[in-house]
Amino acid sequence: MTEFISNDQLKLAFDFVQFTGKNIFLTGKAGTGKTTFLHNLKRHSPKRMVVVAPTGVAAINAGGVTIHSFFQMPFGPILPADVSGNENPASAGNIQRFNREKISIIKSLDLLVIDEISMVRADLLDGVDAVLRRYKNKYQPFGGVQLLMIGDMQQLAPVVKDEEWSLLKPYYDSAFFFSSLALKKSDYISIELTHIFRQKDGEFIRLLNNIRDNKADLQTLNELNQRYIPGFTDKNGEGYISLTTHNYQAHNLNESMLAKLSSKLWKFTATIEGEFPEYSYPADYELNIKKGAQVMFVKNDISHDKLYYNGKIGTVVSIGDEVVVVRCPDDDHDISVGAVEWQNTKYTIDEETKEIKESILGTFTQIPLKLAWAITIHKSQGLTFERAIIDSQAAFAHGQVYVALSRCKTLEGMVLSSPISSQSLKNDSKISSFNEDIQLNPPGKDLLEESKLTFQQTLLFELFDFQPILRRSGYCNKLSIEHQESIHSVLRDNLRLLNDELHKNLLEVSEKFRNQMISILESNRNAEENNPLQERVQKACGYFSAKLELILNERLKNNEVDIDNKTVRKSVNDAVAKLNDDVLLKLECLKGCKDGFSVKKYMEIRAKSAIGPADKKQKFKAASVSFDGSLPNQELYKTLKNWRNEKAAELNLEGYLILPQKTLIELITHLPVSLSELKSMKGMGSKKVGQFGKEILHHIHTYRIRHNMGVSENAFEVPSEDTKSHKTDSKRVTFELFQEGKSMDSIAVERGMARSTIEGHIAHYISIGAISPEGLVAADKISTISEWFLQNKPALLSTAKAGLGDNVSYMELRFVLSYLIFTKQISPENHTFITN
Repeated sequence: MTEFISNDQLKLAFDFVQFTGKNIFLTGKAGTGKTTFLHNLKRHSPKRMVVVAPTGVAAINAGGVTIHSFFQMPFGPILPADVSGNENPASAGNIQRFNREKISIIKSLDLLVIDEISMVRADLLDGVDAVLRRYKNKYQPFGGVQLLMIGDMQQLAPVVKDEEWSLLKPYYDSAFFFSSLALKKSDYISIELTHIFRQKDGEFIRLLNNIRDNKADLQTLNELNQRYIPGFTDKNGEGYISLTTHNYQAHNLNESMLAKLSSKLWKFTATIEGEFPEYSYPADYELNIKKGAQVMFVKNDISHDKLYYNGKIGTVVSIGDEVVVVRCPDDDHDISVGAVEWQNTKYTIDEETKEIKESILGTFTQIPLKLAWAITIHKSQGLTFERAIIDSQAAFAHGQVYVALSRCKTLEGMVLSSPISSQSLKNDSKISSFNEDIQLNPPGKDLLEESKLTFQQTLLFELFDFQPILRRSGYCNKLSIEHQESIHSVLRDNLRLLNDELHKNLLEVSEKFRNQMISILESNRNAEENNPLQERVQKACGYFSAKLELILNERLKNNEVDIDNKTVRKSVNDAVAKLNDDVLLKLECLKGCKDGFSVKKYMEIRAKSAIGPADKKQKFKAASVSFDGSLPNQELYKTLKNWRNEKAAELNLEGYLILPQKTLIELITHLPVSLSELKSMKGMGSKKVGQFGKEILHHIHTYRIRHNMGVSENAFEVPSEDTKSHKTDSKRVTFELFQEGKSMDSIAVERGMARSTIEGHIAHYISIGAISPEGLVAADKISTISEWFLQNKPALLSTAKAGLGDNVSYMELRFVLSYLIFTKQISPENHTFITN
């Protein structure tokens, strides 16, 4: 597995990644093998990993995706929450919602690799922290995901515009990644690779180190400037490439040199399939070359022959319709190259194996060459050149000169077209201080061994940590109390009992067991090799698995709370569904460790379980179940609920307007046997009894007979207080005409009444729940008017009209107030206008 590791530092870095949960900054001078380490790690990683980079080209080269695309980040400043805890509209908390697959990837993620970390701003890293906390573990930095950050802070720095820094400055002491607020809370380590593979000349390495470490004294500059050769040109075609500070310089030089060639111009246009955004193009979309042009390979040869690599320089000796032949100065044979493919990938979950895999979004196919008389220093990062002409006089950014010089393999292969001055060396004191701290505090084998044991114990304690489930259950209970007006006490009691059971049977027992594990670990801190501990773990897995299965079968088997208020119903059901998922995840982990605990086994089970339960039938389906397991007379409940839904469909009303959920539970709890008893039930007024009483009692009567409960002989006798001489109910006539689909204006004409009178009739039926205000009043106005009345109760319509202005009518005010009275959000006292 570790055959790619060539020195102790690389092995140390790999071991910290493999065996610990430490966040790691892997750094090192140019040419120390950071990029090679990353590519090999992807092939050998024991953890579920995702690779991201700050730019499209860097992401393609690293075999990953951009930070912005994976985490759906805005390109502007990402501000943290302000000191009062309120999130700024541009803050990391205001990120887009992810699809289910992306959430599954994040939930199952062990390791996040960020390449070219030197170019990542602190606020962007905090944005990553916000996303990982949201979807994985909000109580740990980066959601508990391990970070591997790769880069060299003496190379290219993040781009921060002045107006962006003015927004970020109140929160950050610098724009560099190590100023991230989340990272500062993380106990991360830094590993510096010091063995340089690119350069072999000790003197050249010494000079480069002096530039990198801000120790470029006059002697260093004098030695380097011996390579200053004014007016130097590559007369012998040895493959010198010019490194410039600005794009326009490189572009102009390449175009002018190409124009000087008298040979035929060939154009090769890239083929793009699927999704491949322009900012990620790894080569020229349209490659214009001629025989005699100096070119650079922009991709590694993945064939067995390995004829070229990214950055190799040569000259075009012949061109065909599909093949370009390149001759390189130090090779004894020409290289024929045709179009090759780059892939734009995204991360997905394999449905069968549950592994994170790379899926191809699109491809970019082109000849892997570009004109190479010149290239910008920025685009040269990560490349190696045998010969280069460097113009650093106009250097404007930290690390630019060092990046340019360190691209060269030898001092002899480097030519300076302008002398290096101290003014062109841009250094940052924060970077110098940061690098110095890294050098003074290198991690060693002792820290590795300690971190291994800590990682083991962290995962072991996590296996028996039921606090997240308790927090989720507590939130469900809190919602039920906050919305007790909408939720019947039977359902609230069930959530409260669930919370109590979780606390007693899981939390209290697990806390005692944690103390036992700590005591057993004192004799042998290696959890995987501690036999007495493993025996206790096996028994504990059996105990807690049984308790969780009991909770699933008795408390969460039917777990959709049936509530009339749609908003409350959604909030509570979502919370219960998440609780259900958390319990299933923990149960899978416990069952997976019933034969003993190991880090590898636990991490595999945890990752796959986070994507979804093994038994898909147990997955929460809000549309097909209901949280009615603790209700009495459930057969009658279902009968009355079906009757209510059919009646609602017949009258084109919401079910709760026929029979509210709380009233439904009152009926199945008390089983009234007469209209008088029925009227005493909460939510059953005289009008509703008159409308639906006999049908409701018929169902209760049938149920009682079937279950030998007895019935009243006078069950359907109208109570004496309701006995009145028969006369036409004017409001009822209006209601029936309205139900036929007639407008209020047409009803007023037909009945010879004022429209205001008809509005009063409609308001009455809204107040008893027979008519919904929706369709009569716009949804946004219902919200605005409701909010006003609830904040200013009691209030007259005239007062409300004055407060809300001409945007609302008296009719709209009357209808919304009637609805608030029906829902008992406002008392009907002093609002007799409804029945007038």
